Amino acid sequence: MKKSFIKKIDHLVLTTSDCNRFLDFYEKLGFIIKKEIHRAEMFAGDFKINVHYLGNELQPHALNVQVGSGDLCFEISGDLMEFKEFIEKQGIVVEEGIVCRHGVVGEMYSIYLRDPEGNLLEFSSYDIEKNIHY
Repeated sequence: MKKSFIKKIDHLVLTTSDCNRFLDFYEKLGFIIKKEIHRAEMFAGDFKINVHYLGNELQPHALNVQVGSGDLCFEISGDLMEFKEFIEKQGIVVEEGIVCRHGVVGEMYSIYLRDPEGNLLEFSSYDIEKNIHY
């Protein structure tokens, strides 16, 4: 096997055309928001998502910047049904789930939703004991 120097993902970048609506949504999910003039940072766990404002992207940036093209999966701790109920109380619509999927370490249970820009967000739990009844 070849040696891998890659340890983990530190951050990702999403682009928005409506900064306030976008950041409000992620704050409801539990992200800690740090807003700046030309960008924002959203923190959760041991990673962050940098948010660029469409038309004011920081350099360097992706070649084809566009909103709504992200497809991200976040691992949560604990009971997925409890998380699902929490976000629904925030007015966030679950698009699909709870469904069984396979992640980097094996079987997991997931729900799917979309952020205000249309990015697909998957929230998953590997805690099979707590989620097996789905």
